[in-house]
Amino acid sequence: IRSPTNLFLFLPPPFLLHNWPCMPPPATLGRCPHPVPTDLLYILPLLFARLKGSSLRTCSSPSLPSSNSISLVSFDPFWTLSVGFAELPCRVLGGRAVIMGPVRGLKKRKRAEKNAAARVTAAAPGSGDWWDDFSRRITGHLSKEPRKFESIFKISRKTFNYICSLVRDDLMARTSNFAFTDGKILSLEDQVAIALRRLSSGESLLNIGVSFGMNHSTVSQVTWRFVEAMEERGIYHLKWPTSPEMEDIKSKFEEIQGLPNCCGAIDTTHIMMCLPSVDASNKVWVDYEKKHSMVLQAVVDPDLRFRDIITGWPGSMNEVPVLQSSGFFKMCEKGTRLNGEKVELPEKLEVREYVIGDSGFPLLPWLLTPYQGKDLADAKIEFNKRLSATRMVAQRALARLKGMWKIIQGEMWRPDKHRLPRIIYVCCLLHNIAIDLEDEVRDVMPSSSDEHDTSYKQQFCDITDDNGSILRDKLSRYLSGRLPP
Repeated sequence: IRSPTNLFLFLPPPFLLHNWPCMPPPATLGRCPHPVPTDLLYILPLLFARLKGSSLRTCSSPSLPSSNSISLVSFDPFWTLSVGFAELPCRVLGGRAVIMGPVRGLKKRKRAEKNAAARVTAAAPGSGDWWDDFSRRITGHLSKEPRKFESIFKISRKTFNYICSLVRDDLMARTSNFAFTDGKILSLEDQVAIALRRLSSGESLLNIGVSFGMNHSTVSQVTWRFVEAMEERGIYHLKWPTSPEMEDIKSKFEEIQGLPNCCGAIDTTHIMMCLPSVDASNKVWVDYEKKHSMVLQAVVDPDLRFRDIITGWPGSMNEVPVLQSSGFFKMCEKGTRLNGEKVELPEKLEVREYVIGDSGFPLLPWLLTPYQGKDLADAKIEFNKRLSATRMVAQRALARLKGMWKIIQGEMWRPDKHRLPRIIYVCCLLHNIAIDLEDEVRDVMPSSSDEHDTSYKQQFCDITDDNGSILRDKLSRYLSGRLPP
């Protein structure tokens, strides 16, 4: 039988062993740890002469030198013979130990047990704060900045803890071997921090891996697991308003520039992508500015909160087909959205619920856009000013979204076009969460420009619905009678 030291161990028959002179009687084999039968102990030092000077596990018999000791340890369903660094299962047959091959899956089970123990240790609350340990791992350019939590993740600890509570079950339910380069298993907070940094900084996977001391593939996998968890757990942070919420929204919109019964502002932005132009299939992503992009359409409330979004369409589509493909458009056309009570204005004017947009959108009964053309009447000019000032909330929201979650601000290098819409959606969820939790970091961060598509020219749409034109004229007359002195 082959031994761990590449020797061959031949055991003589039991009758030869027991007829040797001065051979001690066999010992009774008990539970672990216990020496092997004495007949085997007696001859093993001779057969393992090459092991002289090596360290074996234990010496259980005075007949053996300490450097050549062996013992049996318990391993169900077999006994294990420990010889130096090796542990091989064996059976006791006919008064002698017979070495057998390793138990199938033994190493895998041991590795799983070790990883599980490490995860428990990582998840257990330590004596210090999580951020104290995590911040010490920061290297590279981040280490030269003030190691303040808010400066790294652009959100407060309160918001961070809430996000951790949302994704805890999903991230901890599936076991993983995600670890830093020093072998420490990533805790829940570690995973959320890495994902948030990836989304908020827009830095490459390699740079983030270097900054936090981990492999770039780990950064990618952790970020994607976080995105999947947020899709499931944060969905109620982006929803159409309830009736009481809508009344509050209408009131706030009217306070801005006097537009009554306004329910939202709609706008679109482009998420830039770097795609190989030699690939003919990528031409569909080329927009009117000759850039590769993906379109995001959003309906925004006065608090800059996203209430409805659609994304994933290529940049070659302008506002009209993107709008018409959205569920928001279909529900408004069917009358299942923006179907609240009308507002009675002076001179028996009735105004239904509506949203407002720029000149790139069609004029519809529930979507009002500015007057186009030159030499407009004063009332129409005044309406355009009020409409433009009110719909700025949509521009500010999209500009803040890109400024806060910079992964969608710059030009993404060959992104997965199937995953990118989900990343954009999660960034919108995180944007809303910061608003819902009244995150104070939003107020101290440098304010971004209200322009979210800096290199894109204004588009114009000539689609006009008669009912939309009538509603716009009603509001124009109404607002002209309320001009400030």
